Amino acid sequence: MEQMTVSQHNEGTDPAAQIVAACRVLYAAGQGDMVWGHVSIRDVGGRGVWLKGSQLGLEEVRADDVILLSWDGEILEGTAGRHLEYPIHTEIMARRSDVGAVVHTHPIYSVAFAATGWPLKHLCHDASHFVPPDIPRFDRTSDLVDTPELGRALAEALGDQLAILMPHHGMTTAASSVGDAVAAAVQLERACQVALLAGADAIGPSQADALRKRSASRLRAASRYLFRTVR
Repeated sequence: MEQMTVSQHNEGTDPAAQIVAACRVLYAAGQGDMVWGHVSIRDVGGRGVWLKGSQLGLEEVRADDVILLSWDGEILEGTAGRHLEYPIHTEIMARRSDVGAVVHTHPIYSVAFAATGWPLKHLCHDASHFVPPDIPRFDRTSDLVDTPELGRALAEALGDQLAILMPHHGMTTAASSVGDAVAAAVQLERACQVALLAGADAIGPSQADALRKRSASRLRAASRYLFRTVR
């Protein structure tokens, strides 16, 4: 799978503006959940992560609502509140040097599908980014991932994958760029919707056929489209 480095994606860009755009895309895609859900970008200077502020819906976020957190969760820049689940972002990026952005949301179909316990099958092009093998699931807790210990456990369960389902909670995606992390969240939700509509007995293509569809360029094309729609 072709890769671009974190610095290629993020250097010379405004992380606050990127996070605002990402939040707009996620909201437009139906991933809003009142004031919950968040997006982060790795600070290119190595200071920590830029994170959407708390107590705001995805559609409400402005550049002034984005904060910079240290790796320990200390607010270094900005005046907005800090999400309790900031360890999702800091711990995944601490474990994965290839990750430049993380998205955590609670979209309806992903939550419903994860609760079934079914394996996610390759039933549509959207699923090609995640299966095979089956997408990982985080079952340590269905509550908030609000401690470094839980953040590390989530990062461990995610491994080197693009996304993880969190049964009875939501989903998390992790990618080199915020565009790819957002596109992954949108496409995972679509894959879960198709899986629910098709049912547990639906039949997907061969593993080889499914893997041939997996492409970073496909994810990036989706990202470019999604971000064009909110300009």
